[in-house]
Amino acid sequence: MTPDADEALFDENARLSKLGMPETANVGDIHVASGGVVPNAQIAYQIFGEPKPDNIILICHALTGTSNVAAWGDRLVGPGLGIDTRKWCVIGNNLLGGCNGSTGPASLAEDGRPHGSRFPILTIADQVEAQRRLLVHLGIDRVRAVVGCSTGGFHALQWAVDRPLTVEKVIISASGPRQNARQLALNEAARQAVMRDPKWRGGDYSADDPPADGLAVARMIGHIAYLDGAALESKFGRRPQGESVSFSFSSQFAVESYLNYQGDRFVDRFDANSFLHLTRAANFFDLCSLEGASSDFLFLSFSSDTLFPPSNSEELHRMALAARCRSEHVEIDLPFGHDAFLLDGEQQGAAISRFLHT
Repeated sequence: MTPDADEALFDENARLSKLGMPETANVGDIHVASGGVVPNAQIAYQIFGEPKPDNIILICHALTGTSNVAAWGDRLVGPGLGIDTRKWCVIGNNLLGGCNGSTGPASLAEDGRPHGSRFPILTIADQVEAQRRLLVHLGIDRVRAVVGCSTGGFHALQWAVDRPLTVEKVIISASGPRQNARQLALNEAARQAVMRDPKWRGGDYSADDPPADGLAVARMIGHIAYLDGAALESKFGRRPQGESVSFSFSSQFAVESYLNYQGDRFVDRFDANSFLHLTRAANFFDLCSLEGASSDFLFLSFSSDTLFPPSNSEELHRMALAARCRSEHVEIDLPFGHDAFLLDGEQQGAAISRFLHT
């Protein structure tokens, strides 16, 4: 590719990642598995590429993602990338229960107050039902592929077994059939950090005075899990934050500064109650079989991912084969831990591009 072409693609990707607010679709009342109702649910979405009858790709984001897949997935989605928006029409959506345009706990209820503690507990299936209604709203009854990254893989797998619409291919990156005990423990520690913040107020806090400290700590816990021990050692080691270490409780090491920065940045863009609901929905997902699925599957895993190790993808691959589906598992050797699914565009992109064209 010529330098001019490279520059043109870079400019187009930059344009895509700076698109304005997503559109929203009213998908009606969602009666959820816990027995509650999300009335007049809104789902935020963004479309990248020109839709055609056979080129629709639905992308399911990870825990705290948004509908703007060209921003958080900028190494994978866009012109000339693994999911090439010159060929494929990509639909990104924000999960039900989220806080980036879709109805969630911070959304206003009919009485003009935020749902807060009144927002019902959700399951992955509830969120997939909202996605299904979004596609129906858009006049789509068939998709070339559903792609799910990290906990977004749970949604893609739910699509495969529920088959609410025709799904030709399912692509799962850095995910698994369920969360293990370590993940459940990490999620609970993160939720407790939020709920033990006095400002949480049982979920009915003011938007002007949220439990920011608890949410920041919750995000720090997550980032420790995203990078495995070797990746943390390689990235930070015991490098001091300043020229020398001082005897105080302020950040003395680079890894401490990194965690504090990530925590502080997160509270500016995310709602604490949404964090609780999205982690809890992910906790409940437990796939024991792909029986009844009819899609082709591609499972991508990363050698250094300790959150969803390659053995998780291998288990899913065996499930797909047992269900008599076409399936393949590609393990990618990279040192970035769970974050590899966000950082790798080249190997992951090549595998996805090949799979979409077969």
